[in-house]
Amino acid sequence: MHIQWYPGHMHKAGKEIREIAPKVDLFIEILDARIPFSSENPLLAQLRGSKPCIKVLNKSDLADPEATRQWQGYLEREQGVKTLALSIEQPEKIRQLTELCRKLLAVDESDNRLIHALIMGIPNVGKSTLINALAGRVIAKTGNEPAVTKAQQRIAIGNNIVLLDTPGMLWPNLENKNTGYRLAVTGAIKDTAIKHDDIAYFAAEFLLKLYPNCLVDRFKLDPLPNNEHDLMLAIGKSRGCLRSGGRVDLDKTAKILLSELRSGMLGRLTLETSAMMEQELTELAVIREQKAAKKLARKQKRKGAL
Repeated sequence: MHIQWYPGHMHKAGKEIREIAPKVDLFIEILDARIPFSSENPLLAQLRGSKPCIKVLNKSDLADPEATRQWQGYLEREQGVKTLALSIEQPEKIRQLTELCRKLLAVDESDNRLIHALIMGIPNVGKSTLINALAGRVIAKTGNEPAVTKAQQRIAIGNNIVLLDTPGMLWPNLENKNTGYRLAVTGAIKDTAIKHDDIAYFAAEFLLKLYPNCLVDRFKLDPLPNNEHDLMLAIGKSRGCLRSGGRVDLDKTAKILLSELRSGMLGRLTLETSAMMEQELTELAVIREQKAAKKLARKQKRKGAL
């Protein structure tokens, strides 16, 4: 399935970010700790230039802690990038964000100049909840679904820091299909834009490979099926997702698997590693070259027909 979801307000947000980027002092990108690469917006690398950037691995309480540590090391290899892993349940860590902003800009306590920080992140990554925690009051609208923030906001959070908040934004073309699937699995893409069973099959295949014990513990499966289709059938039967004739309702089963994965009921899971991303980027480069070659061939063929 090719996943494509790019509402109009996201297109508008992209234009606004480009316009305001030259005026900000630093960038704060909120990532989902379970998918640090797939939730990273490629637009940011183009916009920030040499300006510092804090990459916040949010929802770290849902992610594999060892994988999170590895991702922090990987992301901080980039010049000017620092990371902070946290969750909304860690108010003391959230407060570290403002301190890190001042540290990156070498602004001490005696310096009263205003710091403008652009905060951005994909839909449903917890950006608005984090902003409210930083401000100490409800400012940004929150909701357990993507695309809640619809317009840019300016928010003072103390320590002479002003956040420029933008709507959660995906990008128009998710070239890497696995990135699209991971975004859908974690809830960054509205469920109305996906097929639950297709997304759940992707999740089931991954979980069988990297987190089989989580499946055994949660669904009490003995023996554990060795492929995603049989796993979906086993989960459906164990949860009573049956239609007439004893057939498993795969859509209902898929919703259960996705819901419990997203909420952390299956345990602390990370859905990608840096090694996986390097391999997928290599494969994507080959696909791009093939597409470019086909486009050139079509262009030359049209010229020859004239």
